[in-house]
Amino acid sequence: MRTMTKIIGPFAGAMAVLLAGTARALAEEAKLDSGDTAWMLTSTALVLMMTIPGVALFYGGMVRKKNVLATVMQSFAVTCLMTVLWMIIGYSLAFGDGGAMNAYIGGMDKLLLRGMGVDTLSGTIPESVFMTFQMTFAIITPALICGGFADRMKFSSMLVFLGLWMVLVYAPITHWVWGGGFLGEAGVLDFAGGTVVHINAGIAALVAALVLGKRRGYGTENMAPHNLVLSVIGASMLWVGWFGFNAGSAVAANGSAGMAMAVTQIAAAAAALAWMFAEWKFRSKPSVLGIVSGAVSGLVAITPASGYVGPGGALMIGLAAGLACFWAATSLKNRLGYDDSLDVFGVHGVGGIVGALLTGVFAVEAIGGTPGVLEGNPGQILIQLQGIAVTIAYCGVVSFVLLKIIDAVMGLRVDDETEVGGLDINLHGEVVH
Repeated sequence: MRTMTKIIGPFAGAMAVLLAGTARALAEEAKLDSGDTAWMLTSTALVLMMTIPGVALFYGGMVRKKNVLATVMQSFAVTCLMTVLWMIIGYSLAFGDGGAMNAYIGGMDKLLLRGMGVDTLSGTIPESVFMTFQMTFAIITPALICGGFADRMKFSSMLVFLGLWMVLVYAPITHWVWGGGFLGEAGVLDFAGGTVVHINAGIAALVAALVLGKRRGYGTENMAPHNLVLSVIGASMLWVGWFGFNAGSAVAANGSAGMAMAVTQIAAAAAALAWMFAEWKFRSKPSVLGIVSGAVSGLVAITPASGYVGPGGALMIGLAAGLACFWAATSLKNRLGYDDSLDVFGVHGVGGIVGALLTGVFAVEAIGGTPGVLEGNPGQILIQLQGIAVTIAYCGVVSFVLLKIIDAVMGLRVDDETEVGGLDINLHGEVVH
C-alpha cells in the first residue's frame, strides 16, 4: 500500500498542479476586461447616435419641408421597433446556436435574451453590452432603407416591412457573416458591416424604390432638400458615430480598434474630397450636399475593410468610393431612371460593394490576419465576390417578396392626396412652421 502511495502521490500532485493551471487559464480567459467594456459601452452609444439623431437629421434635411417630420419619425420609430424585435428574437437568430442548421441560421437558445445575466460574458465584455452593441447595428440598417422610399410609403406598411425585414433578412445575413455561418467560415472579410449593413440596406432600398415607383412629380417638380444645415449636422454625427461603428467592431480597446479608427477618418476625408472635386469638374460647383454625401460614401466603403487595411489602403478605398458613389448617385441613377429618393443604393449599396471588393485587394496580413491581392492572395477577391453576390441575391429576393405581400394585404403607398399634401400633416397631424 505504501508502495502504491509512493507511485500515485507524485502523479496525483502533478495532476493537481496541471488542473489548477488549466482552471486558472480558463478563468483568466473568461475574465471581464474593464477597458474593453468601457470602450464598448462608448461605442454602443456612438452607434445609437448614428440613427438618432444622425440618420434622422441627415435624411430629414434632404426631403421637402412637408415631409420632414414623417422622415424623422421613421428613424425614431424604427429605433424603438428594432430594439424590441432584437430583444425578442433577432439576437438569437443572429448569434444563437443553430445546431445542425448553424451554417444558415442561429437557434432559439437566446430567445428573449434567455440566460443573460450580469455575469454572462461575450469574450472580455458583458454579453449584455455585446448584445446592445449589435442591436444598434440592427437599428441603423433598416433606418437607412427608409431613404429609398422617402416621401411615399405608408407609415404602417413601413413598420411591417422593416420589422419583417430585420427578422427574415438582417438577422440571417448577420449570422452568415458574424454568427458562425457559412460566409464567415468561407473567409469573407467584413469587419463592421459592408455586406451585413450597407449592401443589405442599399439593395433593399433599391427594391423598395422600384416596387413603389417614382414620387409624384419626379423629374418635373423641384424636390431639392429643404434644409441642408440639418443634413450637415446629421452627416457630422454619422461621421463621429462611425468610430464606434468601425473601431467598436474590434470588440476591444486594442491596436485593431486604433487602426480601424485611423483608417475610418482617412477614407471619409478622401471620399469627401473625391466627390467634391468630381462634382466641381462635371457640374461646375462643389455642393454642400455633395461633400457630405462623399464623406458618408467613404465611411460606408471603409466599413468592411476597417480591421484589415492600413492607411494607404484606406486612402485608395476612400478615393474610389467617392468617385464611384458620385457616378452612381448621378449618372447611373439618371440613366436607369429609378427614384431612390435619398440615394441609399448609390451611396450605401455601391459604396458597400466597392469597399467589400477592395478589402480583398488591400487587406494586410499583419493587421487583420488575412492577406489581400497585393500580398499575393488573389483568391480573396473571389471570396469577397461570394459574400457580395449572396447578400444581393438573398436580400433582393426576400425584400421583393415582402413588399409584394404587404402591398397586396394592406397597400404600400399613400394615396395621391396624401403625397401631394405632405406626409407630415396627413399621416401625423403635425407640420413644421
